[in-house]
Amino acid sequence: MPKRRAEPMTEAPVPDVCCPLCGRVLGTVNIDRHHLIPRTFKGKEQFPIHKICHRKIHSAFTERELLQTYHTWEALRGHDDIRSFVDWVAKKPPGFYTRTYTSNKKKFR
Repeated sequence: MPKRRAEPMTEAPVPDVCCPLCGRVLGTVNIDRHHLIPRTFKGKEQFPIHKICHRKIHSAFTERELLQTYHTWEALRGHDDIRSFVDWVAKKPPGFYTRTYTSNKKKFR
């Protein structure tokens, strides 16, 4: 079955809402929705999140890892790769986006 991408948000989020991963203001561009419990495993609740933050999560973890270990914002932020990413992206403006590469660790699982 082909992998489906999260639908980008079409409605503009409230300007003061912050990204649950990095803590920056969401802004109005480059926003996705993230399921803490992957849709593959019947997760329904979605959270607005920066596109770059969303891509980083999915580049670092498999769907099963997200289900079993990283299904809370605290658990995600507690991982070394994500913590380093958050420290880096915290200095960027809300609409910032650049390509996120799959970690070598994930490629060889």
